[in-house]
Amino acid sequence: MRHEKYDRTEYNGEMKKKNTYNPEFKTKVVLELLSGQHTLNELAEMYQISPATLSSWHKQFQEHAAEVFRRGATDSVREAEAKEREIRLLQQKVGQLTIEYDWLKEKYDEIFDPEGAPKTRSTRKQKTGG
Repeated sequence: MRHEKYDRTEYNGEMKKKNTYNPEFKTKVVLELLSGQHTLNELAEMYQISPATLSSWHKQFQEHAAEVFRRGATDSVREAEAKEREIRLLQQKVGQLTIEYDWLKEKYDEIFDPEGAPKTRSTRKQKTGG
């Protein structure tokens, strides 16, 4: 049974097993390290990961921690805004196409009878009152 900390298991060219850990697991372990309750080596042993790997995660965490507090839209907010813009444009297009369809339907009904045969000019003039 796979442990929840793994995203997947990969094999390098020498057929050595390489685990890829999910971001939630990495965050949990690094936060435990930052809490100071355990040393790096203790945590590495507890979670059966290399101390060098844990040290690398800790360094990455510290380097990117400031991004949490940056002003401005995050990638997910920018992506949501872009999707909202696209939805608005598509809604406008649907409205435009609906109007065009209704106009064409009206013109079709003026030109063709219910069976689809073309109406004569005199029949059209009688219907429109002209």
